[in-house]
Amino acid sequence: MKNENSGFSLVEVLIVIVIAMILVAIAVPTLLASRRAANEGSAISTMRTLNGAQSTYQATTGAGNYAGTESITGDTAGLTVLANLRMIDPVLAAGSKSGYHVVGAIHNFGAGDPATFFFTANPASASGVTQSGSRRFCVTQAGYIGADSSNLAVEFDALTAPLAPPLDH
Repeated sequence: MKNENSGFSLVEVLIVIVIAMILVAIAVPTLLASRRAANEGSAISTMRTLNGAQSTYQATTGAGNYAGTESITGDTAGLTVLANLRMIDPVLAAGSKSGYHVVGAIHNFGAGDPATFFFTANPASASGVTQSGSRRFCVTQAGYIGADSSNLAVEFDALTAPLAPPLDH
């Protein structure tokens, strides 16, 4: 009688495990970078959507003014108004979408001042493995999208948004 052992040796199993771990070590950073890039693409699209919604609001419902709260810093009041009028997605009205927090504010026209607005999108998680984006974004009534990679935890405001460097894809 022959005694045949069929199966894998411990060394063979360990080699397969090591190869699998190497593949995972290569794939995970790429996957996380892809997720951050997708989140940033969504944030850019959100800024474009909000710019269009504010322009529509000003020309129709706003009587020359934009939707939101007059403030230097942002809140979600403008998002709520635009969502209630079905100009933006209700998911965005909560102020969070695809790993980014979104807020905005306005300055209504009067005494020779033109109406202005800004919205800003900052990564919900600005560092570490859970980092949801590597840039922050803003849009103003001027229509261009600003972006930078500094101070990810600090939101643009009514003073810094108009000075933000234009988005360079």
